[in-house]
Amino acid sequence: MKIVLLGPPGAGKGTQAKQISNDYNIPHISTGDMFRKNISEKTELGIKAKGYMDKGLLVPDELTIDIVKDRLSNEDCKNGFLLDGFPRTVKQAEALDSFLTEPIDTALLIEVPRDNILERMTGRRVCPKCGASYHIKFNPSKIEMKCDVCGSELIQRKDDSVETVAERLDVYYKQTEPLVEYYKSKNVLCTVDGTKDINIVFEDIKDVLGRN
Repeated sequence: MKIVLLGPPGAGKGTQAKQISNDYNIPHISTGDMFRKNISEKTELGIKAKGYMDKGLLVPDELTIDIVKDRLSNEDCKNGFLLDGFPRTVKQAEALDSFLTEPIDTALLIEVPRDNILERMTGRRVCPKCGASYHIKFNPSKIEMKCDVCGSELIQRKDDSVETVAERLDVYYKQTEPLVEYYKSKNVLCTVDGTKDINIVFEDIKDVLGRN
């Protein structure tokens, strides 16, 4: 089973990807993990990628595609895989189609409205001392802005600020959302409602994958 996982940042893709990988016995492949692995192993591709990342530049499509192609040639991908974070653009999706011997079975979209994403991500708080995480609405600390574990003052990470989250969503809708239409045109797009409880979302995913 070959799956491409789609959805905006904060939609819960990481949580569902682990479940899918375990239940269907296919590797969960994320671009972030692949970059880190190639960089730590000092492969030719990793050295090239590090050169861009050290300068604060985006890794070019061609290099990202090469890293994905190399990863998918591994033995553990023989019976399928779950791609998370790739493709991000239609150009990358077309490249993926060109080097796969068989087409993608399912493009799985976890759909969550923009307002829900903003509420989820901007409400997160973390303890800088022990790493415990909270949410001001869904998982608040017992004492406001104090860690239940160690009593330290909770903080909001820069990545979770309204401005940063809004910017990430803008990039997603501009670059990645066209993939929805791309895979819809190939009749492989399936959508689940990511606003539900995570366990219910996974049951919905299993229903969808069972039909493909």
